[in-house]
Amino acid sequence: MNETFTEAALMEEVGAKGNIFLVAVADGEMVGYARMREAENPPELGVVPAIELARIYAVQSMLGKGVGKELMQRCIEVSRKMGKQVLWLGVWEHNRRAIDFYTSRGFEKFGVHDFVLGKDVQQDWMMKLAL
Repeated sequence: MNETFTEAALMEEVGAKGNIFLVAVADGEMVGYARMREAENPPELGVVPAIELARIYAVQSMLGKGVGKELMQRCIEVSRKMGKQVLWLGVWEHNRRAIDFYTSRGFEKFGVHDFVLGKDVQQDWMMKLAL
């Protein structure tokens, strides 16, 4: 994690073409963010206009306080304004809290793929939300 999510790596993502970042702020402090990315669709989605929710994050002290819910709502709004029909994401198959969060917002599993974090190969569920 420390090697993958360095400040330099995150700043490179911010400036990369096709990335959209949304930031959550409470009492003047950044408490979370979401990153959406325009890229080629996974084959399972075909050519439908779609955008990936590449990351949604809230600081530990803000979990359960609505930060993720608000960020997700804003991601949906931005996606719709862009004319997207699907918002999709990958989530680690053992991250029950995240899977429950996405499912409660209408996402459904449509496939699986391998995800490499450092040297660890994990399996992610691919989930989508029709907009």
